[in-house]
Amino acid sequence: MPEISFPAGFTYLKPSVNLRVLDFMKLFTFRKGGIHPPENKDKTENLAIEKMPVPSELAILLSQHIGAPAESMLKKGDAVDEGQCIGEVKAGLGTFIHASCKGKVKSIDRAPHPIKLFAPAVIIETEASEDKKYEKRSWDQFSADELLEMVHQAGIVGAGGAGFPVHVKLKPPKDAKITDLVINGAECEPYLTADHRVMLENTEEVIEGIRIMMKILGIDNCFLGVENNKLNAIEKLQKAVKKEDHIQVCTLQTKYPQGSEKQLVYALTGRVIGSGALPASVGVVVQNVSTAFAIYEAVVLNKPMYERVLTVSGKGIKRPANLRVRVGTRIRDIVDYLGGMNDDVKKVILGGPMMGFAIADLDTPVTKTTSGILFLTSDEVDLRSGGPCCRCGWCLDACPMGLEPKEIALYVEAGRGKETKPFGVMDCFECGSCAYICPAKRPLVQFIRMAKQEIRAAGSK
Repeated sequence: MPEISFPAGFTYLKPSVNLRVLDFMKLFTFRKGGIHPPENKDKTENLAIEKMPVPSELAILLSQHIGAPAESMLKKGDAVDEGQCIGEVKAGLGTFIHASCKGKVKSIDRAPHPIKLFAPAVIIETEASEDKKYEKRSWDQFSADELLEMVHQAGIVGAGGAGFPVHVKLKPPKDAKITDLVINGAECEPYLTADHRVMLENTEEVIEGIRIMMKILGIDNCFLGVENNKLNAIEKLQKAVKKEDHIQVCTLQTKYPQGSEKQLVYALTGRVIGSGALPASVGVVVQNVSTAFAIYEAVVLNKPMYERVLTVSGKGIKRPANLRVRVGTRIRDIVDYLGGMNDDVKKVILGGPMMGFAIADLDTPVTKTTSGILFLTSDEVDLRSGGPCCRCGWCLDACPMGLEPKEIALYVEAGRGKETKPFGVMDCFECGSCAYICPAKRPLVQFIRMAKQEIRAAGSK
């Protein structure tokens, strides 16, 4: 029997029959499972967004989205301008890549990738220059199709982390009757505060981006969900939409994984997305608040998506911050800008601690989907190895999808991963709630990924 211990600051949420609306607090949430890990947002939640200077060199990955990687449109020695299109996807799902600064192409090479280890990249030697100026334009004159094409040309992908091309998401199947737009302002991952700051500092732009999406979709109803640990953002957003009935700012219970599509759609609309289905199947399109801001920039300013706001936090960084950085900026340059790392850094994670990816190379560049960079020390991570399952059943209670992580893991350990499909393994979105709550510290998410691989391999054969 392994030693049973709780994570520091652990709060166990026993699911009830229906937690959608907590009437006594008027909070929205999903109906089963979920956890509340320590938030650790205090280091950065009150820090205004800071614009990081452009480094001397950028490594712009050509694979920054779900689907086929883009192909370079440049060659070594070519001059590039800020916002110039430098990569395109000629076939399959994908979108455009743009230069994030003026400069010259040093090489077309490979660079470290947060998921794929290495991927093709355009290496640009930057030139010192003023930021490119963009003039505002009225978008009311454009049709829905014209607005959608602007989003496409700007290379916008989901800023929440998945990286799905937004122009595809905003053009659902013809048989899908879309009635509602759901905007994810939950930012339920610990440490991360970038979306919070965008909602506070770019409130009007976020709302304008929402209006643009509603016109593209041809609908007149939007739910904007924000967790109740961001009350100042909720207040500011509610004031911004006070005179309109089409956008409702809803207060969500602070609970992980509140920002997941299926959980968020249920919390705000009461609709259940079936197994293997997308939100469009229940008449909903889901986007992130930072995606809404990017759409505003694309349509109103004619500015492609080549920079983003991210959180840099953890006890391992000298100066935590919310930074606006150019896509292609290497992590090493961000570390130098913030004064370096403290001793005892055990993990560097791109994204949040629950669903982010640990990286081994500080030359890894920022992509369109990088929401945060965490420098975690030994007292922020649990490096103990996992033990055998103690059959406590906590992972079943914590799973927001109602799956059986412990059974999936046991089957994988027995070499029978492809037999786990009846347990709903393919519906797992790898939120990590089960692994976080497991007292035996079992790597349940990794077991689930292995099971998925075995099932896919068996299907391809």
